[in-house]
Amino acid sequence: MTNGGAGAREPHYITRAGARRMQDELVELRTKQRPKIVHDVADAAAQGDRSENAEYIYGKKKLREIDRRIHYLTKRLETATVVGPADREGSASDRVFFGAIVVIEDEGGKEITYQIVGADEIDLAKGCISYRSPLGRALLKRQVGETVVFKKPSGEAELTIVSIRYE
Repeated sequence: MTNGGAGAREPHYITRAGARRMQDELVELRTKQRPKIVHDVADAAAQGDRSENAEYIYGKKKLREIDRRIHYLTKRLETATVVGPADREGSASDRVFFGAIVVIEDEGGKEITYQIVGADEIDLAKGCISYRSPLGRALLKRQVGETVVFKKPSGEAELTIVSIRYE
């Protein structure tokens, strides 16, 4: 019997585009990068004394890093719940749900675009924020025209939702 306590796992959501990027990276690692490093390591090993062979040592280290990344991506994709626009609550696109691309306007009139994504997709430079982040949580289920008060370290900010779209 589970009670949702400490042993329960929280769902791990990811957008379709995020899952596709992770799958593409996995294919790249398995079919291109790993075979190349295996070949390089084999060539370095053929040169003789491995204990002082920098190319061999570096190649083995690089191989371990690739294998670790392959394992991580495989596990994350196996446990992920892929969420697309058709999967969100209701069919209206006038509310902010997971995967939404939201344009907000701050108090100074500056417009900023964010996409609400899962933990594996966070990229602040591209405006991708987690649905679990304070701003992500503040925006969820809101509508165009609504103003949300967002608490940030320097104080509170009022943000108005200008538009919502899904891809």
